[in-house]
Amino acid sequence: MWIVKIGGSLNTHPLLQEWLALLTECGGGRVILVCGGGAFADAVRHAQAHWRISDLSAHNMAVLAMAQTAYLMHGLNPALQLTRSRADIHRVLHKGQTALWLPFELQRKRASDRTNWDVTSDSIALDLALSLNAERLVLVKSCAIDPTLSLSELGEQGIVDQRFGALSEGAAFPIDVVHCAEVGRVRALLLGGGRYVA
Repeated sequence: MWIVKIGGSLNTHPLLQEWLALLTECGGGRVILVCGGGAFADAVRHAQAHWRISDLSAHNMAVLAMAQTAYLMHGLNPALQLTRSRADIHRVLHKGQTALWLPFELQRKRASDRTNWDVTSDSIALDLALSLNAERLVLVKSCAIDPTLSLSELGEQGIVDQRFGALSEGAAFPIDVVHCAEVGRVRALLLGGGRYVA
């Protein structure tokens, strides 16, 4: 089982449809797609800055921003199967399809160390990968990636969120941070592995 997180900066990118096609054609039975918030999350940041609402309120709005992007992805490629729970995810993968995660379960009534902008969809995708004992986590970005940098250094540069490096310590699976032009590389990785086994 793989988690592939597509950054919200790809929401209007010309390669987006190619990525979605790859994940449905080669990721069936294996891939769970997690979406970044993109412009929807930027609108949350703007609203919080304007109205000074709490981080908890902004967190819950940002979760909805991720869901909006997921609905966008589904609209572009209806072969992606919307899922709301772990049970949904397992059902979709067992059917040989690609799961598209709606993260509504992450909405919170109380603030915590995870309900702020230090933890974004990158770390949320990592949390999902850890909880599902994933084989691999792939983060797809629209910016250039220096392959010599550690995950913590990528956090310092703002390519992944600030908490990602620490949260990834001890992960039992490879984590790839790739540029969106590396569709072929990820295709080769996907074709090199098997299908979902519970």
